[in-house]
Amino acid sequence: MKDYYVYILANKKNGTLYTGMTNNIQRRMYEHKHKLIDGFSKKYGLNHLVHLEICQDVSAAIAREKQIKGWKREKKVALIESRNPTWKDLCDEFGFCFESRT
Repeated sequence: MKDYYVYILANKKNGTLYTGMTNNIQRRMYEHKHKLIDGFSKKYGLNHLVHLEICQDVSAAIAREKQIKGWKREKKVALIESRNPTWKDLCDEFGFCFESRT
């Protein structure tokens, strides 16, 4: 069975948040940390993984991503802090930390 990941990235300096979904979290975090894909996360320097959920069904992952994206910032912050109160970069915990270019 394939895993799908719903994640939230943060920019620790300006507090901006980004919610995304992928089927390969290690590859996707590499892309974010090295600014390989143009868009919102690159523009705002979002490369700090602060929340991660795993789903076994792609439809459930897409629905969860849309649900979180629809929340106000306060609710997203509460979700992050319920599992990661210090907002540490979870890449370190999961063993796929990459040096980011600045």
